[in-house]
Amino acid sequence: MNLLLDTHAFVWWDNAKLPKGVVARIRKATDVYVSAATAWEIAIKSALGKIAVRGDMGKALADYGFLELPISIAHAETVRALPAVHRDPFDRILVAQALVEDLVIVSNDETLGRYPVRVAWD
Repeated sequence: MNLLLDTHAFVWWDNAKLPKGVVARIRKATDVYVSAATAWEIAIKSALGKIAVRGDMGKALADYGFLELPISIAHAETVRALPAVHRDPFDRILVAQALVEDLVIVSNDETLGRYPVRVAWD
């Protein structure tokens, strides 16, 4: 199974704050992706002082064995077709990426489950 980490899932992984079941799911996954949207969201929140960033995100992905998922035109086009369930543009692009790339989103955001996408938090 291939996974896409929501921003909070990546941050909590980096800070060793994920529930044990989620950690086990990530470790068992074939591939684990982190979206460019997550890097963007972290950069914005860091610049606003909402979160502290400890280092280079690209290096962190490599260290953890996670894969970078760029944002494509197909992802953006899919966002346009999504119902207005979630107002957060970062979450909407993650949903689109999961749909296009057939990924399971690792997130505790219950709103994502209202989209036709697979979400896991166990």
